[in-house]
Amino acid sequence: MALTLPPLNALRAFEAAARHGSFVAAAEEIGVSSAAISQQVRKLEDYLGKQVFVRLNNRVTPTDAGHAIFADIAAALQLISDTTEEHILRRSKSRLVISSIESVAEKWLVPRLAELTRHRPEFRFDLRVEPDPVDFGRDNIDIRLGYDPAHYAGQIVVPLRQDSVSPMCSPDYLAACPDLQRDGMAAVPATDLIHTNWGPSFGSHPTWQAWYLASGLPVPVAAKGMLADNSAVVLDLARVGLGVILGQSLLAEEDLRAGRLVVLSGVRLALGRSYCLAYPRQKQHKRALVALADWLVAAAGTAAA
Repeated sequence: MALTLPPLNALRAFEAAARHGSFVAAAEEIGVSSAAISQQVRKLEDYLGKQVFVRLNNRVTPTDAGHAIFADIAAALQLISDTTEEHILRRSKSRLVISSIESVAEKWLVPRLAELTRHRPEFRFDLRVEPDPVDFGRDNIDIRLGYDPAHYAGQIVVPLRQDSVSPMCSPDYLAACPDLQRDGMAAVPATDLIHTNWGPSFGSHPTWQAWYLASGLPVPVAAKGMLADNSAVVLDLARVGLGVILGQSLLAEEDLRAGRLVVLSGVRLALGRSYCLAYPRQKQHKRALVALADWLVAAAGTAAA
C-alpha cells in the first residue's frame, strides 16, 4: 500500500522551528528565509487541518497538536538522517576538508591523523594549511583548527585548549649546561633565550621578561637571543639545541613525549586566547563532521589531563 506522507520539507521546517522556538533560527539552520519556513509550516497545517504553532512576535510555541506530533517527527527525521549519513560514509569514505593554521597542523594535528584513521577508518581527509581569515563557504571547509574564537564569528566554535608556555630545551642542551642543572633558569645566558614574535592575533604576548617576573627570578638585561616568528620553528630551534624557549604545551606534546624536549620549570604563562575548532552552522547535523570534532576535542582534553 502506498504511504501517505506530508511534504518532507514541511516536516523539516516544523521540527526545526519547534526545537528553536523561532522561524528565524530554523531558517538560519536550514539555509532558507524565515518566510520559507513560515510557508512550509502553513503547508503542514493545511495537510493536518490543525494549527501547530502559536505565533507571538518573533517566537513560536507548539500548540497541543504541535506538541503531540513533535517527538515522533523529530525521531523520524533523525532516523532518515542517520540512515542516509551512514550510507554516504560507506560509499564515499567520508572525505572531509580540514583547514588549520600551520603550527597546529604540523605539531599537533598531523601526528594524530594516523590514530584517527585507525579509530575511524571510514574517514578520509583533505588537509589545507592556511592562515586566518578563511572562507568556509567558498573553500568548502568542513572544520577549522585555529587560534582565537573571534576569527570564526557565525560558525559553531568549540574550545580546544587554553594553552600556556613554559621554559623548554633539548636534553643535549641541558646536559651541556651543568650550571643550568644546578641553578635552574637563573643560570641561562640571555643570549640563549630564544624569543617568539607572536604576532597581533595572540592578544597578550608571553615574553621572557614576563616569565622571569612571574617566577621571581632577576630579569636578564644582557644582549637578546634569537628571534623567530613561527611557533613550530621555535620548537625546532630548541629541539636542535640552539637555546631555551617559551614552548607551548599544546604544540610541544609530541616532542615532550618522545624526549626531544624537556621542561625546565613549572612556572607557566597563559596565552591570551584559546585554540579552538570551528565548523559551519549549517553542517552541524553532518554526523561525520561532528564525530571528527568530538574526537579532536577529546584528544586535546586527554593530552591536557
